[in-house]
Amino acid sequence: MNQMSQGALLDKYSIKTLIALGSNANRDLGHSLELVKAATLQLEGERLRITATSQFYQTPCFPAGAGPDFVNAAISVETSMSAKALMALFHEVEAQFGRERPSRWAPRTLDIDLIAYGQDVVPDRHEVQRWIDLPLEVQKTVAPDELLLPHPRLQDRAFVLIPLMDIAPGWTHPLIGQTVKEMLDALPDSEKTGVRPL
Repeated sequence: MNQMSQGALLDKYSIKTLIALGSNANRDLGHSLELVKAATLQLEGERLRITATSQFYQTPCFPAGAGPDFVNAAISVETSMSAKALMALFHEVEAQFGRERPSRWAPRTLDIDLIAYGQDVVPDRHEVQRWIDLPLEVQKTVAPDELLLPHPRLQDRAFVLIPLMDIAPGWTHPLIGQTVKEMLDALPDSEKTGVRPL
């Protein structure tokens, strides 16, 4: 491969991105596991290359009592797609897997979240920090109507951080300044014990 071809290949997959996947389609964890595995395979494509995949985890539904346990995982990808184009792709794949949105906490056949897009902060540092600082009770009643990156709840969620530990323990949050490992270490043990490898 000549130098120009190598450069074009690198440019094609230029942004390193972290993605979380989950399913609590029903009480059959095996069914949810197969959905997450199938979605991971479907995401691999011409403009998105998976570079690492976490273990699969069983995690309690949030908020408690809202539905069956989840199967969660995380992947890291390299892509040339914009963050907005990725979100459109995720919604398309979710729909193909039967995702409906009757209410915010309804069981989900498939949930794909863009956790981080390189070190980008979207739309800006002030807005993302405002959502990070929202009290838990307010978080449960409001949701952003625009893309926020990194995901504003990332540092609070063991079911995201534990899978991320498998693939990107050293990734550093551009606003908080902590690695995935440091954010996970800061969570109380009570938040982490329910997240179990399958």
